Amino acid sequence: MSQARPPMPRESVPPVRTVRTFQRFTRGQRWEHGLLLIALTTLLLTGLPQKYRTAAWSQHILATPERVELLRTIHRTAAVLLILEISYHLGRAAWQLSRRRLPGAMLPTWQDVRDAATMLRYLLYLSEARPRFGKYNFEQKFTYWFLFFAIGILIVSGLILWFPLLFTRFLPGGIIPAAKFAHSTEAIVAGVFVLLWHFYHVHVERLNLSMFTGRLSEEEMRQHHPREYERLMAETETETQAE
Repeated sequence: MSQARPPMPRESVPPVRTVRTFQRFTRGQRWEHGLLLIALTTLLLTGLPQKYRTAAWSQHILATPERVELLRTIHRTAAVLLILEISYHLGRAAWQLSRRRLPGAMLPTWQDVRDAATMLRYLLYLSEARPRFGKYNFEQKFTYWFLFFAIGILIVSGLILWFPLLFTRFLPGGIIPAAKFAHSTEAIVAGVFVLLWHFYHVHVERLNLSMFTGRLSEEEMRQHHPREYERLMAETETETQAE
């Protein structure tokens, strides 16, 4: 009499792991960031050949008048996109301010100065404590306001170069070479800043994709924005108790 075979063990199913996330950027903010990235990248790539016109690589790109005109057209189209995006950003901020809904998380405070001093001591091995950041740390605020004023300089100087006859009607002629110097120099500074500072802190130091996904995991919130995490958890607890 044959013995019955023992039942085959069921395949072990790995437990489902759920990751709690927190919203960091709205869809509108992500669209703004994307348009800003496209506009600034296009402006930089089309502006460098015009700045270094005597270089061999630039002469190869701008070998014919048609190429020069095409590059200028692309550059000005990207400039219009940038102006529209900045106008929308400022208009939305003004609308929120008029209704007392403008968030103040990006405004510099004395806490940012203290956080920067704490971070400096930590990097110099003078302290083992890292600063505990809120929604935005001092580096992110510095990046935002640096680009805010840099883009303002680029737009004003670019418009002067685009419409020189208009502006020299009420401004001295020396404004043209001054605008040319300010425009090209600020573009290089902004480009280097974004590549070496912003890109490193966002994508090299840690792969932060929240500007594209709109969310951060709970672990990332605890590690990089502990004060904001504690605030959100306290609000959640208050709402739960109210129910």
